[in-house]
Amino acid sequence: MKTMKKLTAVLLLLCLTLPMAACSGTGQPAATAAPTPAPAPPDSSLTPVDEVPASASSLNFNLAELDFSLPVNVMVLNGPTGFGMAKLIANTAENYALLNYNFTVESDASNITAALVSGDADLAALPTNAAAALYNRTEGGVAVVAEIVRGNLFLLQNPAKESIRSFADLRGKTVYAPAQNPSFIMNWLCAANGLKVGEDVVIDNSYAQPADLRTALAAGEVDLAVLPEPMVTIAMSANEALEIALDLDAEWNSAGGDGIVLGCIVGRREWIDAHPHELAAFLYEYNESVQFALQAPDAAGQAIQETGVFNNAAVAAKALPRCSLCYVTDEPMRVEVGAFLEKLFEVAPQSIGGALPEDGFYYFINP
Repeated sequence: MKTMKKLTAVLLLLCLTLPMAACSGTGQPAATAAPTPAPAPPDSSLTPVDEVPASASSLNFNLAELDFSLPVNVMVLNGPTGFGMAKLIANTAENYALLNYNFTVESDASNITAALVSGDADLAALPTNAAAALYNRTEGGVAVVAEIVRGNLFLLQNPAKESIRSFADLRGKTVYAPAQNPSFIMNWLCAANGLKVGEDVVIDNSYAQPADLRTALAAGEVDLAVLPEPMVTIAMSANEALEIALDLDAEWNSAGGDGIVLGCIVGRREWIDAHPHELAAFLYEYNESVQFALQAPDAAGQAIQETGVFNNAAVAAKALPRCSLCYVTDEPMRVEVGAFLEKLFEVAPQSIGGALPEDGFYYFINP
């Protein structure tokens, strides 16, 4: 049965490489900028928004070149960084994936970076700044291959106590933010809007973990908090009076940024150089998984829960529209990731390993 399922996956892909008149069904390209969007399987429930590329070259790999028995070890950080991977993990469990994946879902990014260093992981979904820090620490031992999560950060407020409509309204306020990226991003945004942190506005990291801050906000212990999804959905469900005051990605762009790029897929340089066809096949399947999450959130929520990426299907489904999942590769990825890392370097050089990564940090599927 497993062999038959694997064969079915390969045959579906073969069908897509034939001229459109030769096989039925529709396809789905990437929802965000990507040099060569990948089509969806003919039995996909996704709503088509564009034509399926008619040539096999658009897939960026050759089926005849794939090593179907090669173990591909992939690690995923739970939460929104891993949401886009859930359908692919589920397909792998059912033996419908093209490659021989071994997936591990982790709650601690340091475990993933350690596995990449040791060679126990070949590919991983990680925060973008963690990928840059790892590149610097390993002197080019890893590379980013795709951008997968954009600006999933929001300033929430208790409207009975606060009425924030712009960063100017934060003067004299205390904003609670989890440690690491949310605080770094708030620091840059405050500076870009003429607010000096520590004098004009206080950024408080008393609640270092997003889950702890979400609980405090819902309980009325704090009135202004920076949170990502799905913590936003959980907090607003627990306290219906809460509201989103600012979308930090929109504020970032208004202040001259080029998008908050929170998540990426990174690979060991040795592995991706040795297996370019398998890497391209993985990215094809990852993009299909992202499209499923974007366009079928209820079903994706079930996959997210069943695969251990997050423990509540209903919350995941409700949060997905604000999670900013995407699939961006090649030059657009380099531009957006590079611009984001430059901003982090301005306020917290240590957050990316003390230096901006060199050009070798960016791996192009289409050089």
